[in-house]
Amino acid sequence: MASIPCALTIAGTDPSGGAGIQADLKTFQELTVYGMSVITSVVAQNTTGVQNVHHLPVTMINEQLNSVIPDMPVHSVKTGMIANKDMMQVIAEHLSKSVVNYVMDPVMVATSGDPLISEDARSFLKQQLLPLATVVTPNIPEAQYITGQSIDNTSDLQEAAFEIVKSFGARAALVKGGHLQGKAVDYLYDGNKLYTFEAERFQTKNTHGTGCTYSAAITAHLSKGLPLYEAVKQAKQYVTAAIQYSFSLGAGNGPTNHWAVRKERVEQ
Repeated sequence: MASIPCALTIAGTDPSGGAGIQADLKTFQELTVYGMSVITSVVAQNTTGVQNVHHLPVTMINEQLNSVIPDMPVHSVKTGMIANKDMMQVIAEHLSKSVVNYVMDPVMVATSGDPLISEDARSFLKQQLLPLATVVTPNIPEAQYITGQSIDNTSDLQEAAFEIVKSFGARAALVKGGHLQGKAVDYLYDGNKLYTFEAERFQTKNTHGTGCTYSAAITAHLSKGLPLYEAVKQAKQYVTAAIQYSFSLGAGNGPTNHWAVRKERVEQ
């Protein structure tokens, strides 16, 4: 069993299937990684936004972790939406004990603009979870909150990546430039070197779940033993294809296409 790459996602749900736990498990499956999940919150959500959220009791989150981690091989863990400080404390205890690869998607605000975590949880995330992260994957609004600095251009993106590693203790930071104009450029700083990942930008509103999918793909590749740079490189290719072949489903921002890589293989 230990030879099968296995990844665990700890996050909230998305009943419309484009983001959260559902997006993570789809991504793991497409990248031939065995996916497991611990649910933090049940979210009433669709392509137009978040309608309601029910947070699971912290005891239940702890019991899920106690069920999965001792029983199954866990080669990497990804966290998404963790709504409050109490949840984060329990999760941090497990991460600090037994996790080798930890990918943090610092989910704070939905694409629709709806806030997803409390203010004290944001502070705990910066102070306690970031130092545990193998890599953290903020978009521009999230990176601005973490660093307290505005990000208006690619130089600011690079500075944010440096700051998150040097001042907050993450081993690496991937700051994503999807909110800027021009090509979609992301910067990875691993404490020693800055890497640039650039892709064509596609004119589509169907980007629901992009951040979840990107970080899940990184998690999957780390589970396979890839070095961080290569894991991010392949994940960038995966999420770019998912956006290029995204779906016009729903009344709002449609979901990305988790099987787009299969579509590309067929067309080539």
